[in-house]
Amino acid sequence: MSPDTRIVVTGGAGFLGRHIMAELRSRGYRNAATFRSKEYDLTRERDVERMIADLKPEVIIHLAATVGGIGANRRHPGTYFYENMMMGSLLMEHARLGQVGRFLSVGTICSYPKLTPVPFQEENLWNGYPEETNAPYGLAKKMLLVQSQAYRQEFGFDASNVLLVNLYGPHDNFDPETSHVIPALIRKCVEAVEARAMQIDVWGTGKATREFLYVEDAAQGIVAAAERLEGSDPVNIGAGFEISIRELAEKIAALTGFKGRLQWDPSMPDGQPRRCLDTSRAENLLGWRATTSFDEGLRRTIEWFRSEARAPAGAGTSRR
Repeated sequence: MSPDTRIVVTGGAGFLGRHIMAELRSRGYRNAATFRSKEYDLTRERDVERMIADLKPEVIIHLAATVGGIGANRRHPGTYFYENMMMGSLLMEHARLGQVGRFLSVGTICSYPKLTPVPFQEENLWNGYPEETNAPYGLAKKMLLVQSQAYRQEFGFDASNVLLVNLYGPHDNFDPETSHVIPALIRKCVEAVEARAMQIDVWGTGKATREFLYVEDAAQGIVAAAERLEGSDPVNIGAGFEISIRELAEKIAALTGFKGRLQWDPSMPDGQPRRCLDTSRAENLLGWRATTSFDEGLRRTIEWFRSEARAPAGAGTSRR
């Protein structure tokens, strides 16, 4: 890609997207653009056609997705499947028809089978069914990998794929209805400290493990993939470590100053038992690896939540 390449980032105004737009600018790309769903709704074919005709992308980085935590996935499995499937499938088809030169699909660790051996290696992606609570979302995103490989084989379309772990960092979604585990725990702990509460409730048993990647590291890895990744075989983008949800909750409690009790609710789902990626392929093919320590990333995220996400209206800071 050259500095003048016309790059369109779907979902570029969202949590990860804003960091990717910043990373593109920092690398000297002058023609990177994004849009909001009110301008072009990617679940509607006419909007997809119109976006490509209007913006004339030479490269598309496809981030846009309908996402949420375990609770949101359980409440809206049909919505998560349909919207993610339609967005990706329509976009890739019309990118091909519009002669877009390169397409990078950003997939998800949720596509891996429920009982994948740890660390997850890309060749194990098809060895079983995903964890049930987020299978509709994970499978919808997984179909873009199939579409990429099929389009490369039949049409010579240059489509590549990365698989992303759970992200965290500044500008994350802290909505209690739809947030993932790190922002949910940060919000609970900070609000408990402020209210001088002595207990917070946490879903599950705390035994499940997860891997978390700081969002700025993720942005660097994805842009590196847009620049360098060849072929349609998937590449894991992650931090390469796992931590139990219990350890995570205790760490966030300590970093926020919450000294009360963590009340676990085993009647609520844990989700996939373990998640941790083998990231050696990304290091070998992209020359990329995560560099932000977990504690430092958490400190930055907590600081952002306290100083910006919850600032009073009119204070001149961003709100979610």
